[in-house]
Amino acid sequence: MDRLIFTPDERSEALAIIRRLRTGINALAKGDDERHVWAYVKKALRDGSADRNAFGLNPVLLALQTAQIAVDEIGLKRDGVMAILLYAVADTSEECIECIKSDFGDSVALIIHGLGKIQELYRKNPIIESENFRNLLLSFAEDMRVILIMIADRVNLMRQIRDTENIEAKTEVSEEASYLYAPLAHKLGLYKLKSELEDLSLKYLEHDAYYMIKEKLNATKKSRDAYIERFIAPIDKKLKEAGFKFHMKGRTKSIHSIWQKMKKQQCAFEGVYDLFAIRIILDSPQTLEKVQCWQVFAIITDMYQPNPKRLRDWLSVPKSNGYESLHITVLGPENKWVEVQIRTERMDEIAERGLAAHWRYKGVKGESGLDEWLNSIRTALENKDDLQVIDQFKMDLYEDEVFVFTPKGDLMKFPKGATVLDFAYRIHSNIGNRCVGAKIGGKAVTFRYVMKNGDQVEIMTSTTQKPKQEWLNIVKTSRAKSKIRMALKEQMVKDGAYAKEMFERRLKNRKIEFEESAVSHLIKKLGFKEANDFYRKMADGTLDVNLVIDKYQEQLRHDNNMNPQQPARSAEDFSYENPNEDMIRSNDDVLVIDRNLKGVDYSLAKCCNPIYGDDVFGFVTVSGGIKIHRKDCPNATELRKRFGYRIVKAKWSGKGSSQYSITLKIIGNDDIGIVNNITSIISKEEKIMMRNINIDSHDGLFSGNLTVNVEDTSRLEQLIKKIRNVKGVKQIIRI
Repeated sequence: MDRLIFTPDERSEALAIIRRLRTGINALAKGDDERHVWAYVKKALRDGSADRNAFGLNPVLLALQTAQIAVDEIGLKRDGVMAILLYAVADTSEECIECIKSDFGDSVALIIHGLGKIQELYRKNPIIESENFRNLLLSFAEDMRVILIMIADRVNLMRQIRDTENIEAKTEVSEEASYLYAPLAHKLGLYKLKSELEDLSLKYLEHDAYYMIKEKLNATKKSRDAYIERFIAPIDKKLKEAGFKFHMKGRTKSIHSIWQKMKKQQCAFEGVYDLFAIRIILDSPQTLEKVQCWQVFAIITDMYQPNPKRLRDWLSVPKSNGYESLHITVLGPENKWVEVQIRTERMDEIAERGLAAHWRYKGVKGESGLDEWLNSIRTALENKDDLQVIDQFKMDLYEDEVFVFTPKGDLMKFPKGATVLDFAYRIHSNIGNRCVGAKIGGKAVTFRYVMKNGDQVEIMTSTTQKPKQEWLNIVKTSRAKSKIRMALKEQMVKDGAYAKEMFERRLKNRKIEFEESAVSHLIKKLGFKEANDFYRKMADGTLDVNLVIDKYQEQLRHDNNMNPQQPARSAEDFSYENPNEDMIRSNDDVLVIDRNLKGVDYSLAKCCNPIYGDDVFGFVTVSGGIKIHRKDCPNATELRKRFGYRIVKAKWSGKGSSQYSITLKIIGNDDIGIVNNITSIISKEEKIMMRNINIDSHDGLFSGNLTVNVEDTSRLEQLIKKIRNVKGVKQIIRI
């Protein structure tokens, strides 16, 4: 690598800056500081490690220029200057940092270490235009002076690249100055540097707009200053007469601000009302602030015609960032519109605080330290004789927040104590559910790892992983907790469904019928309130499936009133006769025949076995008696056709205690236990008695007749429905 050679101009400028720095930091410099610094510089020049940057600029001279800005415009002293000069020529390895600590002290070493960490962030290729990145810089810098040096360095670089031919790099540097460094300067109260960064960014990025506005401002400066004096003179007199304590100032907007106004209002330079503004700042007790502001407003609007459309009342309802002020645009001398801002000392202080005022105004937890910190910095910056306070000051901001990177460089904010698992669930629920750990800087960590500022997190997943209850104690964010609870609930449902399916499959393999009612009884008997709990315990092995099956069989036999010794059997050649058939009572129901004929002998037809509830009709027999048939009797059509004159109306007049014999034809698949299942249903039905059952089976199919005694059609329909639901039953017909 070629050695860095100073041009005559560079050498001359460097020597001049060195002389000024000696004067600026003389009181705080230590005896060997200069000798030690130049030893590092000479070593870098000798080794060829100091090289010109992308713009061809000398790094040593750049460091001297930056140090001059830091001293003159920010107020840094010995430690800041030493760090700036050394960082330009020394590496940031631990070994080198230790040497610097030995030669210059802990404070200088800490600043250089912080600058090195910031460069590491840049190398992660983050999306630096985000607000999160600015916040990360503030929280990541171990020493406040790191950020101040970064701002001074960017201001200096922006000054030096005016005539560069590397347009692409110039554009990138200017864009960063606009969306990163200018807002940082604003946060720190460095308004002069903030405006310079914005104006230079506009100059390099939108050249024509910048020079157009600059020329117009220059052309009108003398007349504008004279106009301001003419405008405020009568106001000053009136306010003093009214007894107000105040001071006034007129300020011209920056070129960048004017350009932003022109774009927002879509107007030419001449169309911007407020090229300058008059600010009236009252020294007012807080209890009288609003009253006095409105009194001043009344005085001014009496003197000058106001534009009602341009009234901005942020006294009654402050802005969301805490800004309070009263703005009015009035028609001044020569019919020129002038913006007047009326506020108190307290309001002006808040207005000058940027985002810090918002945090104090809102009282957001975790950011309260910034206000105290800015006060300390502001006091130190204003007191040029005593800036040692900065040397001992460590940032204590964002103590409740952590900023980390995704593998693509996106920045995410989490509460302090958040883990890799929180990060995974922020990306996606499925990523969180399958998370087994992460890689942090190439090193594998568990999902319990507590993230630190600047970590780059790459989540590792496994298809076999699933959420667990204890995860709720690992995550910090409510979002992750909510997603874990949802996943656990879904998992419970899945586990329950799986366990139920497994249980049914086990029963089927052992030729045991699954009966929902028996399972429900068993679940309650085992002490479970919910079926899901029962199945989940089977799924996780807490309940032994084989033991449950044994218990289920006992419950099934109990529910079906079956002798435990009675073996389950198929339907082949099954026959049953009720020994108590003679005890079945005869019909004592009353039928209304025709027009309420009394004393007529009637009987129920055997061809269709009508029962209470059936639609019926009467048929007069040859012997003079009446047979009662169902209206859907197989013989009904023929009887009506051939013997219509013998048909009489009939209907049930009331229900007695009778039971009626009916026969059901059942067809289905033969299987072990099919008969038990059918007969168990009948045995559990109240007021239904089985008279007989005859079933024949061939080639795995069975068919047979079942005769029962029932009270009415509603009980018959319920019985048919239950038998139809028996596994294996294909068809059931009343005959």
